[in-house]
Amino acid sequence: MEDSFIQLNDLPDEMLMMIFKKLSNIEVLDSLIDVNRRLTQIVSDSTFTNHLAVMKSLPNGHIYPLDDSILDRFCLQILPEIHRKIKWFDLESTSMERVLLATNYPNLTGLSLYNIHEETLTHLFTDEIRFTRNFKNQILSLIIDMNTNEEEDVLEDIIPIIFSYIFKAFTNLQHLKFGSSSSSCPRLSFYNTCPFLNSSNLLELHVNLETFNDCLYLCDGRFNQLHTLDVNILRIQSSNVILNNAENLPALKCFSLSSSNHTFEYDELILPLLHRMLNLEKLHLYLFICGRETFIDGNEMKFSIANHLNHLNTFTFNIYSFIDFNSEINLWPSNEHIQKSFRNFQYSQTSSFC
Repeated sequence: MEDSFIQLNDLPDEMLMMIFKKLSNIEVLDSLIDVNRRLTQIVSDSTFTNHLAVMKSLPNGHIYPLDDSILDRFCLQILPEIHRKIKWFDLESTSMERVLLATNYPNLTGLSLYNIHEETLTHLFTDEIRFTRNFKNQILSLIIDMNTNEEEDVLEDIIPIIFSYIFKAFTNLQHLKFGSSSSSCPRLSFYNTCPFLNSSNLLELHVNLETFNDCLYLCDGRFNQLHTLDVNILRIQSSNVILNNAENLPALKCFSLSSSNHTFEYDELILPLLHRMLNLEKLHLYLFICGRETFIDGNEMKFSIANHLNHLNTFTFNIYSFIDFNSEINLWPSNEHIQKSFRNFQYSQTSSFC
């Protein structure tokens, strides 16, 4: 091993940087920090210390904690040594608390929390003595990937409360991605619980929602500086709960709406929401639309969407349009016919299927 370090010392700094960049930052720091002055100086560069994933991430997406010996070395030695250089942590549930309490992180602005259970999140966002007080004004970006053992009906009430805790815990939060990579985890819904929510600092939000009404709830002005909204919605359908929020959304510049379930409410729900986004520049739609008398094609897109959004310059969509064979249509368009209707479409590549 000593010979290996001697050989490394013979290489120029530029070549060492190229080699080390092929490894994870955790591997680089664990293996080389404090070996000698030169290597310590190289691996203490911001390239290896700004963003640390203190966990194991496998190719299949599974995430595990670091081995105890490595975690001990980081918490007791490495993190206190480089604490001022760390700007972002990727953490998993079992070691999260230990890492965050290992030392102070005056320049930490971003957190990604994976495999996090709801009780851990509740504890994190309400413990003002240890967690919230330290990071309340620092955290600007937050990613939460939840994992849960609770019953679905219990989580329907807990998840919106946790969502509201986030904005109390991190008052300067600008970017938030909230949800779960697991399809079995319940989505955010405000049907049973409508906590007080607002932020004049939030600029970007990515979230998995239960219904279209939940999207309307988020678009009622409570996030008045929001410029990017990315929502995946389970059910886009009419509701007996009427939300009278028809005000325009002038701050919104980017909007992405996706749903893997069929919707009959394209004209009644989706289009009115889009028409409120007067300054929209980027739009992405992924939808399965049923119940219309005509297919969605390029002419329809221009008339119902593009003509209402004068600032739109990027429009990508994948829309599956379904019409009952019993529908009174004299001439059924082919996929080729629909594709031709996009020939003069001025936006980026689009897709539409019958």
